[in-house]
Amino acid sequence: METVCVIGGGPAGIMLGYLLARAGIDVTVLEKHTDFFRDFRGDTIHPSTLELLHELGLLERFLKVPHSQVSRMSAIIGERKMAMADFSHLPTTAKYIALMPQWDFLSFLAKEAERYPQFKLKMGWEATGLIMRDGLTTGVQVKTPDGPIELAATLTVGCDGRHATSRVAAHLPLIEDGVPIDVLWFHIARQSSDPENALGYMRFGRFVILINRNDYFQVGYLIAKGSYRAIQQDGLERFHQSLERIVPFLAGRAGELDNWDKIKLLTIQVNHLERWSSPGLLCIGDAAHAMSPVGGIGINLALQDAVATANMLTDALRTDSLTEHDLARVQHYRERAIRNTQRVQMLAHRVLDRVLRSNGPSGPPLILRILTRVPGFQGLVGRFVGMGLQPQHIRATNDFLKGPV
Repeated sequence: METVCVIGGGPAGIMLGYLLARAGIDVTVLEKHTDFFRDFRGDTIHPSTLELLHELGLLERFLKVPHSQVSRMSAIIGERKMAMADFSHLPTTAKYIALMPQWDFLSFLAKEAERYPQFKLKMGWEATGLIMRDGLTTGVQVKTPDGPIELAATLTVGCDGRHATSRVAAHLPLIEDGVPIDVLWFHIARQSSDPENALGYMRFGRFVILINRNDYFQVGYLIAKGSYRAIQQDGLERFHQSLERIVPFLAGRAGELDNWDKIKLLTIQVNHLERWSSPGLLCIGDAAHAMSPVGGIGINLALQDAVATANMLTDALRTDSLTEHDLARVQHYRERAIRNTQRVQMLAHRVLDRVLRSNGPSGPPLILRILTRVPGFQGLVGRFVGMGLQPQHIRATNDFLKGPV
């Protein structure tokens, strides 16, 4: 019988599996896809996460994986470049965001975890339901390449994202917050003369985010929720013109988007579970609280959830004394920071929605002009984005510091 079964091989799932295996606990991570190569994942590894890697002794190896670094964040708003965040004063070893495709991050972390014999990653294994006995989750129903199986577990952890099988199967109530924006997601070729860290452009009632993936930009084009059909009806040529008007150095490249299939609609959600757990089951990361892409902090909050879970539950798992109260403690500890972060994101949504629906001037909104003049504003934003409201640390005990057997 596996001690822990983790559903979902995203950041929270792989990190949790790594930490539990490092502590000597048998853990199986289920990932329904056969690889990590998907665009619908965040690319920002923030200082708080880099500090976790430092505490694990992995940072030096991690930084050998191709990436770019951002120590300050700015946005072009109208014709003005506005400093938004400064990470240079954070109390961390790495005082910057590392921009790296998430599949590279996951591959790196999985490879490190596989050094521990207690860690098993099952790619192409899809959780289809929970094994329930008298209200207790005792394992997972799994579709494997060789057919369906049942995988028993002392604890099941749902890290399976915003469409989580885990929480649906356990009938955990989900509360949705209204979000006024969605994102169009696509690639544009990058040229050597382009800005190294282009980031955000807000012009003409539109906001475009560029993520440097070396030979191309991953582009997020923010739109008012429900407006995609109207954009399509206006035609690709008009969309190309809009994109190149907002980001002039992309002139001549928008034509790469020669059909709508190359443009994906990401429906933005912000929500949270009333209860993150039930007997034998715990949900963390997006399965427990879907975050907005504002600030690019979702991946880092999910990783913080994983570290907190490992820190709080490892002793009980090792002594076979895990209780429902232990699972509820994880939510009690993490929920306030998560909800307050979502509230900040919702405030940012209102500002963005006002910009996206405005036909007026394309300069910085008044509230942004005021805030950026406040002394220390960039440092505060840098701490919020780079560290989060409740940074976590690897629990340093002799047991946790053992190397692979």
